Amino acid sequence: MNLVSDIVTSVLILSGAVLALTAAIGVVRFPDTLSRMHAATKPQVVGLILILLGAFNHLRGNVDIWMIALVGVFTVLTAPIIAHTVGQVAYREQRVRKGLFMVDELRADEKGEHEDRTD
Repeated sequence: MNLVSDIVTSVLILSGAVLALTAAIGVVRFPDTLSRMHAATKPQVVGLILILLGAFNHLRGNVDIWMIALVGVFTVLTAPIIAHTVGQVAYREQRVRKGLFMVDELRADEKGEHEDRTD
């Protein structure tokens, strides 16, 4: 049973590390703030959760398990808020490519225009 647990732990930690690596490469390679923000939040959080699950599996029965669980919960709760705030600041400072937007709802809000849409 110990061998199976070690294999599961290794797979979780390695897959989380690969996701974190791809997130880091995306942050460096993507051209604009919104793309970088996507790379910094989505795969980074999933990679961290996988690494924490691997550590959780390895440290079964240890008192530090609850600290690992708290790190995971706080990461999942704060990452969307941080991404939203960074996106708003990038939009206000005009550091986004306008071609990415199909609908620019923030521009309508800035002008005071409110459209009632019936989709």
